[in-house]
Amino acid sequence: MRRDHKPYYIKKLQLGFRDWYVRHFLESQFTFLGKGYTFLSPWHVKVFGEPIEVGDHVNVISTPDKKVRLTVWSEKRGKGSIRIGRHCLICPGVRISAAMGITIGDDCMMASDVYITDADWHGIYDRLDYIGRNEPVTVGNNVWLGDGAIVCKGVTIGDNSIIGARAVVTRDIPANSIAAGNPATVIAGLDSSRPLRTRGDWFADPEDLALHIEEIDRDMLRGNTILGWFRALLFPTRKD
Repeated sequence: MRRDHKPYYIKKLQLGFRDWYVRHFLESQFTFLGKGYTFLSPWHVKVFGEPIEVGDHVNVISTPDKKVRLTVWSEKRGKGSIRIGRHCLICPGVRISAAMGITIGDDCMMASDVYITDADWHGIYDRLDYIGRNEPVTVGNNVWLGDGAIVCKGVTIGDNSIIGARAVVTRDIPANSIAAGNPATVIAGLDSSRPLRTRGDWFADPEDLALHIEEIDRDMLRGNTILGWFRALLFPTRKD
């Protein structure tokens, strides 16, 4: 469909149910989940193990065919961890798997199908070793990981860096760099003379942002009716 036909009050009910689902079923699975979160289709977010910590104002988007999976699976209890900072964006299909420790800074963006892991998940010679070699991963602040990027064990990515789509990061990437390829290499640097805006700037005034989004929703759904919504769902036309 070209637009959303549901009435505004129906959308408010849907959003309320979504937030109730997170509070009732999902929030308790995190060691810490900050305030101001938004989960789209939270029933497709899978959380396993501990500790898994997520900071304030995280946006998590999942879909039926691309679930978001955050998993801690270590040899010893209390060894592995996932820690994600404030204002991060996690898109459909993102998988983060930790046996040692994965730390992601503030304001990071993880595009669809990003995979971050700190282990091989099998020994090179001993395939019965279900963990294999493992080394912690650190992703700095304001890092952008492109579609399908893979971040491997032992890697540190510096602040503000951009990792290109389908890149495989096997070694450290300095701050303020653009890297691409398999294995990923630095292909350019950011212009230090240009100011950076981050997702943290967007959330500088969360209450004002929420009001602004609500105004947009009201405007886009203005005039919609329950009968019109059902008609568009059951008997769609080219105008829908």
